Amino acid sequence: MAEAKTPTRARNRLDWLMQTGWTTWRLFSKNELYNHAAAVSLYFLLSAAPLLMLTLYASQWVERWAEGSIRATILLAALYDQFHLDTLRQLGVLPERARLAAGGVGLLTLLLASRGLLNALQGAFRVIFPTDSKRRFVVSWAIPLLIVPLAFLLILLGLAARGVLEFLAQPSLLGSARAGALEAASTLLTVLTVWALTFFAYWRLPLKRPPLRATLWVSALAALSLVILASGFGHFFSAEKYRALYGSLAGVVFVLIGIYFLSLTFFAWAQCLYAVTKVDVAALERLFLGSEGKGANRLENLAFSGINRLLDKYGQTLPAGSVLIHEGDRDDLSYYLYRGRVALYKGGAHGSPLGHIEQGELFGEMAYLLGEPRSATVVAETDITVLALPPQLLEELMRYSAPFSRRIIGSLCQRLKVMNLQKAA
Repeated sequence: MAEAKTPTRARNRLDWLMQTGWTTWRLFSKNELYNHAAAVSLYFLLSAAPLLMLTLYASQWVERWAEGSIRATILLAALYDQFHLDTLRQLGVLPERARLAAGGVGLLTLLLASRGLLNALQGAFRVIFPTDSKRRFVVSWAIPLLIVPLAFLLILLGLAARGVLEFLAQPSLLGSARAGALEAASTLLTVLTVWALTFFAYWRLPLKRPPLRATLWVSALAALSLVILASGFGHFFSAEKYRALYGSLAGVVFVLIGIYFLSLTFFAWAQCLYAVTKVDVAALERLFLGSEGKGANRLENLAFSGINRLLDKYGQTLPAGSVLIHEGDRDDLSYYLYRGRVALYKGGAHGSPLGHIEQGELFGEMAYLLGEPRSATVVAETDITVLALPPQLLEELMRYSAPFSRRIIGSLCQRLKVMNLQKAA
């Protein structure tokens, strides 16, 4: 028995992965998240510039301290290496000497740009995680002034700690064994820092929080992707080529491109997190509507070709003669007839026949939508397979899919029309 279930379970997981991937891509394209990534890149650059200036102030102070201190020399070398201060100076992003007089303007820029950055992030998350809720006015104004500077500070501390660890990890200072351990610790520190920030963003920015377990997994995958992308960016894009092409603007262009790709990756995984919570809804929508209203292509047909996963999760198989719904009962389940045929009766299973429901139709939703008891008894005329849908899933389907909502409304109108004709007769 276990051997028979193993291929089915593996197939269901593959279907889930394909459906999640397709849903992520479709929503990512629909929401035009590349525009939000561009806005985040601009505000990130405006927010990071004052902090880099503060870092430059710190480096100048360390330079004076390092004249008679070996430890300070090591710290300064790590600081320059980790933050690429020399490269940023050569590209024109940072001046040769920072002046404290610019600190007031830099602080004001940091506060304004921080609010713009968080507003851009929140705007993207409102699109990715749609909801009718709103943040309180005071909270929406206070959070940007605190969260963004603290997040930048955490990033700077993490990068500084990693720089020190990488500098100390040189074999000439500690030996190959200890150097390898410190280098591994440096990489782990970077991943953990990025993961913590990513998890916090995915968990707190959506007004309706996603499931904790899914958030932990997706934020971990996002953190690995961001670290790999940031590490490999310099191998594919040369700062010197940008300097030759853009001149004094090379540094700004180079940083903007890097942050843009990182933002795209960050939003793509956020969209994936939403798709994980809606993959069943997307699969049920595709099952109910088929290709109508969506212009399904081959990839979509392939991704949603498997029905076994939904049948295992929501399916019920009943023999002919079984009573699926009793008239007068109060329950909120809706049903989709996947296979077979059922009959409707007024006054019990042996009452007056009202009609039939054929394969591929949704029924039972009227009691939930109208908040009333069951209006008829439903009996299986043949062996049937149905999908039993809880009310919260039906609600999500109607919120997620406008074509599905229109179909529900049309079905209800048709049934009310038939009932009125029967009463008139």
